[in-house]
Amino acid sequence: EVQLQASGGGLVQAGGSLRLSCAVSGFSFDDYAIGWFRQGPGKELEGISCISPSDGIIYYADSVKGRFTISSDNAKNMVYLQMNSLKPEDTAVYRCVAELGCQGFGQGVAAWGQGTQVTVSS
Repeated sequence: EVQLQASGGGLVQAGGSLRLSCAVSGFSFDDYAIGWFRQGPGKELEGISCISPSDGIIYYADSVKGRFTISSDNAKNMVYLQMNSLKPEDTAVYRCVAELGCQGFGQGVAAWGQGTQVTVSS
């Protein structure tokens, strides 16, 4: 069974940093890429980053490019999202997903993990 569990959210001041973690089980990084989505209050769901450990493809949405860094630890079946220079508009529930591939990110979501709340105060 494909399972993903996000953690690491919390309350942080604007300009601060958080690192989100996504623990995956039931599949191999050779089979799926791992992505991050977020949904803020009153906002649409947004795909913000994706990593394909099998071929090294990485994607960032413009809204987070230069501030967020996605990485993977294949040995631990973990994916991380390092979030720096956080802004109040980054406030959202963040969820990791298993994706068929980072190219066309968002069109091939195979499984969703539970979310973790990130709140950025001004």
